Amino acid sequence: MTVLTSSFAIDIPDALLARARRGEQAALEQLFRWFERPIFTLALRICGNRSEADDVLQDTMLKVFSSLHRFRGEGGSPFWGWLRQVAVNEALMRLRRNRRLDMDAGDDAMDELVEDLTPPPAAAADAALLQRALAQLPDATRSVLWLYHAEGYTHQEIAEVMQRSVSFSKSQLARGTRRLRVLLQVDLPVPDKEYAHA
Repeated sequence: MTVLTSSFAIDIPDALLARARRGEQAALEQLFRWFERPIFTLALRICGNRSEADDVLQDTMLKVFSSLHRFRGEGGSPFWGWLRQVAVNEALMRLRRNRRLDMDAGDDAMDELVEDLTPPPAAAADAALLQRALAQLPDATRSVLWLYHAEGYTHQEIAEVMQRSVSFSKSQLARGTRRLRVLLQVDLPVPDKEYAHA
């Protein structure tokens, strides 16, 4: 079984982090260069718009740089995990601010849907095709797919950051995966019910 590693999983040397905390320009620029692409990609997948993704990138880095003194890495939590959480929060906040998340399904209907744990289709190797397909999904569905498959969030973590229920996350994942299959015109097997996890 392949373990998913987030594109944010960059080990930051303690010395670089210490220099950045002191406000050294070169250290801050290095952190920006290392995390620019992962933040932009995450923001683009959640917001679906390059301009908004640029804004999320800038807002995230400003927030992180102004709050570096607060990051302590408690419990062994890495710097990249904290930065990724700030980026997710900024992207979701921008999404909420600019348009209502598409929450067309009620939580009562969620339990009827079988969770689909299949990763996005192999045809998604064509990045342009995947980007066009993702852009056609509702904002909430696209966000759940990206957080689950690309960033390795659990349904519980997605529910918390999106302020929704776990069953909402599961249903959006199932719907999004089914819709991507149609948009990408691929036929993937549906996992057994027994394989689905909470």
